[in-house]
Amino acid sequence: MRETINAAMKQAMRDKEALRLSTLRLVMAAIKDRDIATRVDGVEISIGDDEILGILGKMIKQRKDSAQAYEAAERMELAQQELSEIKIIQEFLPKQLNDTEVEDAVKKAIADTDASSIRDMGKVMGILKSTYTGQMDFGKAGGAVKALLG
Repeated sequence: MRETINAAMKQAMRDKEALRLSTLRLVMAAIKDRDIATRVDGVEISIGDDEILGILGKMIKQRKDSAQAYEAAERMELAQQELSEIKIIQEFLPKQLNDTEVEDAVKKAIADTDASSIRDMGKVMGILKSTYTGQMDFGKAGGAVKALLG
């Protein structure tokens, strides 16, 4: 995944796509920061694709929050830039699950963990996060888990 993003960044340089290039540079910087944070005894350990998917998901969430704040402040050009960055980042995520698929995944995770009450929500969310990283909005999934367990 790291190589795919790096190749896309190089292509954006060749095509002189400024927004795409700056967004992909931010992605690569976030990945590099995580690599540095995982150093053990000064030895850098490269993070895996699952962690990269987590980083991309977090970056999308940050941009959604920023876009909403800019819209509330009537700064539409900045909100539009955030939304454009989201589209670029989403290119590197796997296909997103629709609401029906999310509900089915939640039901399966509840069955797999034998969850019976809201106290078991952590177990269910743990399975969902390990299985569907980058494929679903875990805020919505959490709501679905609460609805089914509550």
